[in-house]
Amino acid sequence: MKWFVAVLFALMLLLNYRIWLSPDGMSEVLRLKEAVAMQRAENERLKLRNRQLAAEVRDLKQGFGALEEQARSELGMIAGNETYYQVVPAAVPATPVKPVDGDAVARTALR
Repeated sequence: MKWFVAVLFALMLLLNYRIWLSPDGMSEVLRLKEAVAMQRAENERLKLRNRQLAAEVRDLKQGFGALEEQARSELGMIAGNETYYQVVPAAVPATPVKPVDGDAVARTALR
């Protein structure tokens, strides 16, 4: 009877070792739980993006307002009854670089 209890105790210790301390035991379970949580967060982010893209597609299919807005922002298009004004900033004259003794860069810039 003592041998039987000793063998059962040894088996219990061996199984507990495999559960708690082996590389494919609880450490693997915890790593997989973390990976699942990260994947769920990524899936939620992608679901939100998909909803936004579906709404954009729906808007583009239903009316010309969204299509016109996209053409204006991405292609720079203007409507037929609009006037386009382009404001160009005044050119700033370049200031000459004064050479300093021993400054090879300034001397070569003036040549």
